[in-house]
Formats: sequence, structure tokens, C-alpha cells
Amino acid sequence: MGETELRALGGDRWTLTLERELGQPQERVWRAVTEPEGLNRWYPLTVERLDLWPGGAILLRDEEGTETTAEVTEVEPRRVFAFREFDEQTGEHGMRLTVDGARLTLAHTFTGREWAERTATGWRSCLDALERSLGEE
Repeated sequence: MGETELRALGGDRWTLTLERELGQPQERVWRAVTEPEGLNRWYPLTVERLDLWPGGAILLRDEEGTETTAEVTEVEPRRVFAFREFDEQTGEHGMRLTVDGARLTLAHTFTGREWAERTATGWRSCLDALERSLGEE
């Protein structure tokens, strides 16, 4: 299934890290986490736009049509993709996806420990969907 870790960063900032062995080639996993078509199969928001370079824009949309913008903060081709988004209700979130062979590590940084359990459950479901989508290709 994979490993999950919650780590305090100080103040009320936390990082939730999930690891999953996906059993697929690194290039395939990379495409699934960096291309809108791949992300839209498993990510909880629809990716409308993704400029894959540091400083690039990301436009996300939820089921009700609400738009969220994000900014790419790091790209190391075929290995690391990171971005931050701001949500009016929950504040700033940081996402870092690291692909190491067939292993994906997802690190989500957020404010408020009360988010941790619900967020972990949601990401496990998303990673299950990612694993299924990779098996369908």
C-alpha cells in the first residue's frame, strides 16, 4: 500500500508524506504526475493549464467550477515536480512529487494539524486511482 508520515514543521505547519511503489517505468509515472491528461485521471482537481517550469502557472478547477491558481516552484525533469497553491479557506499548500524509478513520493505541506487525517485518507484514494490509471494504459 505504501508508507505515510506526518511531520511538524513548526508553528502550525505540517508535511504529510506518502510513498507508493507503482510498478511502472519512471517515464510513465512522470507523465502521470506532470501532464494534465495524466493528472486528471487521479488528482482531486481538474488541471486546466500547466506550465511545467519554475514560475509556471497552473490553473485548477473543482467539481463546482471554482478555479484555483498555483505556481510551479521546482522541476527536475523525470524526477521532481513541486508547486504551491493558495486556497482562501485553507491557506497555502505546497505539493512536491518525487519520482524515483517506480516509486512516487507525494509531500503535501499545509497549515493545521486537523487536516492531517482527512488529507491522508484523500491522498491514499488519489494514489489508488493513479495506480489503477497506470494499469489501464
